[in-house]
Parts: sequence; C-alpha cells; structure tokens
Amino acid sequence: MATKSILSALVVAGVTASAAFASDAVLPSQDSVFEKWGDAEGWTVFVDTTRKSCLIERTDDNANVVQMGLTADHSLGYLGVFTKADIDLKGSNEQIIVALGDNIYAGEAHKKTKHLADGYKGGYLLTDSPEFVEDVMKQHVMIVFPEKEFAFAINLDGTFKAIEAATKCNEEQLGG
Repeated sequence: MATKSILSALVVAGVTASAAFASDAVLPSQDSVFEKWGDAEGWTVFVDTTRKSCLIERTDDNANVVQMGLTADHSLGYLGVFTKADIDLKGSNEQIIVALGDNIYAGEAHKKTKHLADGYKGGYLLTDSPEFVEDVMKQHVMIVFPEKEFAFAINLDGTFKAIEAATKCNEEQLGG
C-alpha cells in the first residue's frame, strides 16, 4: 500500500468534473431502465435506455461494484465505485483519490447512498481525461483512497475489451 509520502512524490492528474453534474440526469439513476446488451471479459454491457447511453458493470471478488460509461450528453466519462466497506464518506461531494499504476488521479466524488441495494455506498467521478481512460483500460488494479486507512483495491481485469464493447454499443445508440 502506498504511503502519503510516496503519493506526494507522484504526479497528480486531475479528473475533470462538470457543472452539469448538478443534475443527476447526467448519470444513471433509480429511474434508469437498463437492458443487457452483452458481455465482455467478465463485465456486463448495459444500455441505459432512459439516457440512450451504454455502460459496463462488474462486481469483483470482494463484492465491490464498478460502473463505467458516458454522461447523458456523451461529453464526459464516469467511473462509479460502490462498496460495502466502511469508507467514511461524510458530505455529498468529497475529494477522492484513485491510483492506477504509477498515476494518481484526484477528483470530486459525488456520493450516492440513496437507492443503493444491500448497504452499498460510493460515488461517481466524471472525467474527460484520455490518460485516465487509458489507465483504466490497461491497468489490472485500481486503488481507491490510497492515502486513507480504509483504502481498497478494485480488480480491473477485462476493462480493455469491455470498454471497446461499450464504445460499439454507444455507436449503435447514436445510430452510427
């Protein structure tokens, strides 16, 4: 596990959040209707028919749930991480740090606890960073909150093929 001093020495790349996030309509919600589109490398690809956007979802061996997709207007990507672990989220919007390989990303997590099943808590990060997406596709482990005592690892195996499948799904939704 990385320490604060090691993390401080690494380059921190920002994950861009958008003012558009003020409306939950840009991300999946309790009203979203998901239809299974396919599977790729252990990930399920869904069409959010309400928002006409595709996403991938997987539950890892530690019961952590990861979702990745595009906002309703397809201008930003999002990463949702949900866990049953005690991650001590206090406010509705908090800084979150994610480690992917040698890169550290910081962004604002938009906490979700409402309407999550089975005691899950977590949030979404929005990004327009191609480097972040590339790291998610190529790394096998993501450490969430690496500077905290409640850090946890997310298995990212198969994300390369899953994101390729979601891209194809999104192209179909846009009629292309």
